[in-house]
Amino acid sequence: MTVDTLRADAIGAYGYRDAGTPWMDRLAADGVLFTRAHAHNVVTFPSHANILCGRYPIRHGVRDNAGFRFPADMETIATLLRSRGFHTGAFVSAFPLDSRFGLTRGFEVYDDHFGEAAGPAMRLEHIPRRPGTETVAAARRWMAAQVDRSFFCWVHLYEPHWPYAPPEPFASRFPGNPYQGGVATADAALGPLLQPILAQGAGGRTLVVFTADHGEALGDHDEITHGILAYEATLRVPLVLYAPRLFSRRVVSEPVRHVDLLPTILDAVGLDAPRGVDGSSLLPLAAGGARPAAATYFEALTAAATRGWAPLYGLMRGSEKYIDLPIPELYDLATDPREEKNLAVSRPQDLARLRSLLLDLRRSDRGLQPARESPEALERLRALGYAGGEGARKVGYTEEDDPKRLMSLNTALSQVIGRYDEGDVPGALALCREVVASRPTMPQALHYRAYLEWQLGQRDAAIESARRALALNADSTEIAARLGYYLAQSGRPGAAASLLEPYSRRREPDVDVMTALAVAYASVDRTADAVAAFGRVLEFDPSNALAVLNRGRVLIQAGRTAEARAAFQRALQLDPSLGLAHVSLGLLASQDGRTEDALAEWRRALELDPRAYEALFDLAVTLLQQGRIAEARPYVERYLRDAPPTEAANVARLRSLARATTRASHGAPGSARE
Repeated sequence: MTVDTLRADAIGAYGYRDAGTPWMDRLAADGVLFTRAHAHNVVTFPSHANILCGRYPIRHGVRDNAGFRFPADMETIATLLRSRGFHTGAFVSAFPLDSRFGLTRGFEVYDDHFGEAAGPAMRLEHIPRRPGTETVAAARRWMAAQVDRSFFCWVHLYEPHWPYAPPEPFASRFPGNPYQGGVATADAALGPLLQPILAQGAGGRTLVVFTADHGEALGDHDEITHGILAYEATLRVPLVLYAPRLFSRRVVSEPVRHVDLLPTILDAVGLDAPRGVDGSSLLPLAAGGARPAAATYFEALTAAATRGWAPLYGLMRGSEKYIDLPIPELYDLATDPREEKNLAVSRPQDLARLRSLLLDLRRSDRGLQPARESPEALERLRALGYAGGEGARKVGYTEEDDPKRLMSLNTALSQVIGRYDEGDVPGALALCREVVASRPTMPQALHYRAYLEWQLGQRDAAIESARRALALNADSTEIAARLGYYLAQSGRPGAAASLLEPYSRRREPDVDVMTALAVAYASVDRTADAVAAFGRVLEFDPSNALAVLNRGRVLIQAGRTAEARAAFQRALQLDPSLGLAHVSLGLLASQDGRTEDALAEWRRALELDPRAYEALFDLAVTLLQQGRIAEARPYVERYLRDAPPTEAANVARLRSLARATTRASHGAPGSARE
């Protein structure tokens, strides 16, 4: 069981009074609680990769949430146990663990039905997720089918993650502390999963491994959430082993690591860990014994990957913690657990020793290496004006690039997202422009600016901002996909295709890149190429409901309406909350002359997504054309009031139609959107 963004000290068993975590506390009370457990990364995808394969990120190569894919030839807990006859299932709650990123290896079932990101035009920093109760319910159904069968089940919950929005009663129970409300929400969600296991006591045959992928800073060292720094608030995690048949309750104070979990699980079922793993079994410690002390490697590379800041690497050995940055840091966690006294200057010999150990460990590390473009592709991008200048990942860094000196910019970017989420898009853009002005070489800030400009209808400005961001970080498929989408939607699909085709030729191309490329192809009636592009998306991500939906929309262009209808129905099977599928089914119904069915589909789309402006527009236009002015009025008023600047052309069309219909009070049936 992994709970995202869960600080160890947010749990009652780790000393938090009134934490609201009775199930986690019961598990810890009857299990083995490790007080000094650490992650190796402070973001979700690489941290879970470490857990599942027992190797450091320098071995498996996944260094950040975006731009990486877990290697297809690396063994994991799931592949190893499945090869020994275990049934394997994974149930995850948020997009960073989507099947497209490769952690599906070895799992017979990989349930990532949490809804789809809306491709390259998605909301700013919006992470598709589902409630932990839904994830647990799916896991319980699968486990119930494993009667008298050996199984390995991974369950991941996302509740404590920002933006903190706990439901009732937890929001009221923790006023002013929504993060803790999220922790309590996750605990309650785990209850139905843990209750039958705990009830079996010593007679049970289930080993439970409970941990978090990383913690949450909550303002510690000026970091609001996580991902940039690597202090204990985000690096230290809870860890509990529960198996009364194997060991009794105990508290272990020796340092342990995420990479130890694979060898531990294999040891518990009598299997040896494969050669090359970085961890070792915790069963000797859990049984009250000892094991050789080992160092702990860690890193935080998001800021280097997305902002051009210095990469953070580090090492812990015993109570000493070394952080390798342009301004190096050394702490003694035994006497300074809050890391307030940097000993780098006063203890140079200890600093040099730990630095040497870190260099030895990283000797074969290629550094931050996402999927790179070929020299030919980069040359083509430069010719198009999309690559060049100072890259996001420099060769050398100075103290001015040290992340801890740049946390005010990190805070400002968080405020940009906050203003956007509150509906203040102009205010978000104004603040984002200030961030760009203060550090023009930060790709992420330019990327945000592009998105906000696009939302305000400033299309040329958005394209220029995205172009500048990509010039700073040509390896970013996220930026490339967004720029390609903007070009295609601005009447330049040929330029979009030229930009995206080099990225599409990767052995495992990015899903959003292929989606944007398909949109570009569809815009110039290259329907066969568009259908093929969506087909490639589904090769790597077969449960991608949005890709299934978009493929259906291209099939409409090709006149293959029966296939399109089947695609929309399949998309709803994959994601019943996908309002766009109902919009498309409504369009088909309208084309068939089934007006009432079309209206019902569009109303359903609005129930699922109040921001489904396409459904609003189609309802308003169709009802006006039917002469049903009173029914149309609320949809017309809502669309004209709420539609974003990107809908400007249709706003003008609807105003004109509304005026004409009011005068004539009749019109022809059918949707105005083709």
